[in-house]
Amino acid sequence: MFWHDDCLEHDAGEGLWELPGSWPWLDVAEPHPENAARLRTFRHALTHGPVASHLRWHEGRHASVDELLRVHTAGYLDSLRVSERVALEVNTVVGPETWRAASAAAGTALAALESGAPLAYALVRPPGHHAQPDLADGYCFVNNAALVAETARRQGMRVAVLDWDVHHGNGTQEVFYDRPDVLTISVHMRHGAWGTNHPQTGAPSEVGANGRNVNIELSLGAGDTTYIRALDEIAFPLLRDFAPDLLVCASGFDGSAFDPNGRHNLTADGYREIGRRVASFGPRVVLTQEGGYLRGYAALCLHALVEGLLGLPEPLLEDPLAYVPDDSQLADADFERVRTALRPFWPGVL
Repeated sequence: MFWHDDCLEHDAGEGLWELPGSWPWLDVAEPHPENAARLRTFRHALTHGPVASHLRWHEGRHASVDELLRVHTAGYLDSLRVSERVALEVNTVVGPETWRAASAAAGTALAALESGAPLAYALVRPPGHHAQPDLADGYCFVNNAALVAETARRQGMRVAVLDWDVHHGNGTQEVFYDRPDVLTISVHMRHGAWGTNHPQTGAPSEVGANGRNVNIELSLGAGDTTYIRALDEIAFPLLRDFAPDLLVCASGFDGSAFDPNGRHNLTADGYREIGRRVASFGPRVVLTQEGGYLRGYAALCLHALVEGLLGLPEPLLEDPLAYVPDDSQLADADFERVRTALRPFWPGVL
């Protein structure tokens, strides 16, 4: 596990859930959902839960500007250095502390890559997978997963990215969309474009160069069964055919049944199974922390994912909340849309 205390410094302020500002009819303003407490809760679950004895913790570092320029433009990076809190888009708020936190998150993700460990998890914030080369979006400023992938690519590695955050990894898609040498796969709920800073739809038709951009778009309500089928029937067959040296995972927990920012129904058991599949795939894995906003249950899901990544045989923590039915009746139609878009580029694989 890779960690840096400076990731806690970013403060998006208060408002109406994710919307900053003053709401006179609101009695008590809410903290922005992407706050330091969520990352502290995630760390506490791993240092105090039963998986703690299986983990080793390492200090991260700050990324340099030259490193960040691998995936972002200079003008955009300059816009992240501010003296007062301001919204870069409707729900993505940058403040005086943001630059230090974002560079710590990016550098800590790079430290996970530099460690050479076969399995390394960068427990960082702010998240990154919505950040495009010159646009902030969806609480994200620096695309940590894309930075790891691009750095590894420049080192001569064959790289793939797998993203299971409930929202489309549009920033990572944008970074690599025209590159046939990087495979990007995003498993997410169907939500479409959501504004000028997020014009990508996340639809299966956005195939990129030579079909190397894969969007596994799932209907609302998708749960454990649908996600595991998405991995087993589409994502991992493509990954095995592509045969990367490094798999970068954008790891979000806002697909859980209780997350306020998603409409999917994953449980801790589902995340445990995701972890098991990633671990059994074979190549090196670097994971970067993305979403997950009901922080208690997200922390439980993180604990379960880590159990799966470590190949532990039995669940170490009971899930006291999961009860939503695991409805997968729409999965076949969702998967066929993906296969139809990709078959011309992946003959004999799908």
